[in-house]
Amino acid sequence: MDFISRMTALLGAFRRERNGAVADSMRYYGRNYGLNYGVSLPTLRRLARAEGTDHDFARYLYLQDVRELRLAAFHIADPDRLTPDEFGFWGDGLLNSEMAEEGAFACLSRVRTLPALFDAWITADAGWLRQYAVMMAVARAAEPRVEWVGPIVDQLHRAAEAGLPESHLLAQGAVAALVAIGSRNEENRQTVQRAAGSLGSLPAEDFVHEELAWRLDPQC
Repeated sequence: MDFISRMTALLGAFRRERNGAVADSMRYYGRNYGLNYGVSLPTLRRLARAEGTDHDFARYLYLQDVRELRLAAFHIADPDRLTPDEFGFWGDGLLNSEMAEEGAFACLSRVRTLPALFDAWITADAGWLRQYAVMMAVARAAEPRVEWVGPIVDQLHRAAEAGLPESHLLAQGAVAALVAIGSRNEENRQTVQRAAGSLGSLPAEDFVHEELAWRLDPQC
């Protein structure tokens, strides 16, 4: 079956699961989708995983302006084929925070090239969506690296200091990543606490202080 036929069949399955109430209640940051059936994430994941792994088909779906197809692409993609030459393709296709979160959950956290992806997407030039996506990928990675703590804290500080409207979202991503790293062992926990201690008192920075205070408290 060619890609168009497969996409049409998958789109039909999504259409049967459409839910206007879910679509109306969605909250995400960034651009809107061209078409949104409001399929719940658990249902979307089930239908997408039934397609199996097919990286080329995933790339094809990712180019469509339909929420469900774009999100499904992350579940159908082959993490082993997401090499540095593909970072631009997947990064350019990110529309909003929902895509960043689902991409991290389904694919980005499992790529073998995560260290290179982190270096490419944590920079100021990468933009807040890529930064948020890679922070969430770090939060879900099997072995998040302690050397990622400094760049995460630095980028959050820059966003907060610049008054970036999405700095609160980056703060959430930073907390998720820092807790994942700091929870691995006592040395990591102390490294995270020292780095976070360099943050100021802007709202996004205060959020990180407050969250880490109890989430990385050894007494909890």
